[in-house]
Amino acid sequence: MKAPLAGVRIVEFEGIGPGPLAAMMLADMGADVTVIARPQTGAVNARLAGAGENPLRRGKTIVALDLKDPHAKAQAMALVAQADALIEGNRPGVMERLGLGPADCAGRNPRLVYGRMTGWGQSGPLAQAAGHDLNYVALTGLLSLSAHAGQRPIVPPTVVGDASGALGLAFGMVCALLDARQSGQGRVVDGAIVDVLAMMGGIAQMIHASGQLGGGQPSPFHDSPFYDVYTCADGGHVTLGALEPQFYALALTKLGLEDIDPAAQYDPRTWPALKARMEALFASQPRAYWCALLEGTDVCFAPVLSMDEAVHHPHNVARGIFHRNGSGEVRVAAAPRFLPLQNR
Repeated sequence: MKAPLAGVRIVEFEGIGPGPLAAMMLADMGADVTVIARPQTGAVNARLAGAGENPLRRGKTIVALDLKDPHAKAQAMALVAQADALIEGNRPGVMERLGLGPADCAGRNPRLVYGRMTGWGQSGPLAQAAGHDLNYVALTGLLSLSAHAGQRPIVPPTVVGDASGALGLAFGMVCALLDARQSGQGRVVDGAIVDVLAMMGGIAQMIHASGQLGGGQPSPFHDSPFYDVYTCADGGHVTLGALEPQFYALALTKLGLEDIDPAAQYDPRTWPALKARMEALFASQPRAYWCALLEGTDVCFAPVLSMDEAVHHPHNVARGIFHRNGSGEVRVAAAPRFLPLQNR
């Protein structure tokens, strides 16, 4: 099948993290992405990417330009003039000072979709402040939801904030590109990570409003026995997420807990005793035992895998999610995938 964004031309002014990730997502969908890179690798990119190839440059054309040089800046503007979209991840005002802001580019290309990837957005009291993934998740209130009572909250580095922001920007770019093709007018896409995160926390806000998350009442997501991480006899961990009554009833059967009334699933008075019982049960056998018993059933189960183990899990292998490049480094396949409406 033809890639859905084939023929779309994008200029990326290379930054770190979410901006390049958003551009890679669009390149994976078939867009022709030209990266305007600094002549020298930035300190953070050099530290985090290591000596190997940068996977966020996948499928892109790299052009090294020093934008402080008037000739190089003219080259950059020439690329923008022929592009459908632009992505940049500088602090507000930086591109304007370079003469490459939205108004400057619109003068050469009024159909341009101008994507701006920032943590705090183009306006607001924090707009000029530095920040990173952990800070954005904290400010939306979502970081607080990752902690059990009395424990400090933590989330996987770069996943919740940066990756969500990248996905939000990519979505906004495609929306604006569709409109520009019809109207002939481009627009600025203000891709603030804090905005996207707050929007993606809509389900959490709904559950919070019902008093079941982030409040003073016992929460199914923190306190119940049917939604938690359990430690196994060998030190491994497994997850159980049987929120629905039918899945919970099956979990009780599989675990040999037939004396527990499944109808009392959401009675928080029963949770402490049952959780203690389940903690002891899971701790009685190694992780492999629980995988053999529960994986692939409707109890909503998965083992907690290391990054290396995830590469070799049969489901991930069957899906082709991970692969190794010529240097042996793990890379991740593009997503989502596209299939024909009809078999041919």
